[in-house]
This record gives sequence, C-alpha cells and structure tokens, in this order.
Amino acid sequence: MQIVSENACFGGVQGVYTHTSEACGCDMTFGLFMPEEAKDGPVPVLWYLSGLTCTHENAMAKAGAQGWAAEQGIALIFPDTSPRGDDVADDDAYDLGKGAGFYVNATQAPWAPHFRMWDYIAEELPALATSEFAIDPERQAITGHSMGGHGALTLAMNLPGRYKSVSAFAPISHPTTGDWGRKQLSAYLGDDEAAWAPHDATLMMREAGFAGPVLTDTGTNDQFIDLLKPEALAEAVNARRQQAILRLQPGYDHSYFFVSTFMEDHVTFHAEALYAG
Repeated sequence: MQIVSENACFGGVQGVYTHTSEACGCDMTFGLFMPEEAKDGPVPVLWYLSGLTCTHENAMAKAGAQGWAAEQGIALIFPDTSPRGDDVADDDAYDLGKGAGFYVNATQAPWAPHFRMWDYIAEELPALATSEFAIDPERQAITGHSMGGHGALTLAMNLPGRYKSVSAFAPISHPTTGDWGRKQLSAYLGDDEAAWAPHDATLMMREAGFAGPVLTDTGTNDQFIDLLKPEALAEAVNARRQQAILRLQPGYDHSYFFVSTFMEDHVTFHAEALYAG
C-alpha cells in the first residue's frame, strides 16, 4: 500500500491510498478518513459506495461526511467504483465498464478478468483496511449513492452479521426490471437471471431482509427516479415487515447537493447502530 496524500481534516486525517488488488488484477485507489479517536484505538467504520461515473474522490470531496463522522468518532472508507488501468475492459457508454462496476463479480468476457468488485469490497479491501489502520472489524456499517446504494443494500443483505446498519441515497432498488440493471447484469453475469437475483435489493429484501436498521432517502425530483424504483423496495419492505425508514424528500434531485443535505442524518443513524450495546 502506498500513500497518495494525507491531510488534516476535522481533527483527524483524510488519506488517499493505492494498492495492488488481487481481486481486480490492477492497482486500486481508495479514500479513508480516520477520526482523532483512532490515535487511542480501533474505531467503527462506515463504508460509502459511490455511483455511476464516480471514483473514490466524488463522495470524499462532495458529500460533507467527514465533519459528521468526526463528531461521532467514525472512520469513513471511500472505495473506487470499478477497476482501472490500460488493460481493463471498458465501454463507450457511461453505465458500463470503468466507473460502472455495479459491485458484482463479472463472469463474462471481456469483464471477468478485472471486474470483481464484490470480492474487492466484501473481502480484500476490508482485510487491508483493518490490518493497516485502527479500524474495528466488528463495528462496520455501509451506505452508498445510486449504483453505490444498490451495492450497499445488496452487500448488507448477502453478508448477514457483517454490518450493523445499512443506508442508501437514491439507490437503484430493482435493477433486474429496469434499464439501469438488465444491461449491466447481463453483460457482467450472463443471461441466467438467477445469477442476477443476489444483486437486486428488492429481491433480496423479499428473500432475506436485513437483521438491523435500514434507511433510504430519494428525492421526488430525482431525474432518474423511474430507473431507481423506490416503490418496489418499499413494497418488499412492507411485505417482509422489515425494520426500515424509507423517505421521499420533496424537491431534491440525484446530485451531491441532495446527498450532502442528508449526510448528517445518515451518519447519525449509523453511529447509533455502531455504538449500540
């Protein structure tokens, strides 16, 4: 692991680091905010998964999360959204290829050699982060925006016991039935839709749910709301009688102005779960 930068931030340190990823077969970059409390021992961590076209940098610079995390003594990890490099397959469209990994392990050509973002987020990066930094592996929570909200919800429901809480900003909630999903899941995973199901938050909510608190926010003026399908997730939550707070925020769109507005709520929500008991 190599240090790209480290800056003082709200009494802690906002760092950017690179490392060679076995999962993705390339160098990967991530952002990590460590609060001041980490000087005295391991701290809880909140994962933030970004959306289409983003890198580790978008939320790190735009979400305004560090100040709220510093108040709660929580670390923040901002992974990249896909593998990078000259040898990594790409597509001319913004919603496939680099910047659009969808947090799955690709099985299809030309994506399979590098697009293993599920393994990277679920296994490789947590192992690296907890070995190199004062992060408590028993106190993890996860959130994300758009494609990252999809990733946060599906990781949380597929890895029972890993995360104390899960939240999402404008998540892609039912990708197996929409244009933001069917294209990418078929490209990465093939035509067998049974392989897509673990990566659909609505289907996973129907099947497994989440043993903890859930929070989502979606703006009513989100220009992509018909692709996000928040109503599908709400129906699955109600059918399962899942503990959840699903909010529609009047007038808000899909931007980081929306994300930053409700970031305090989400960090506080996760802090309550991470420090409970």
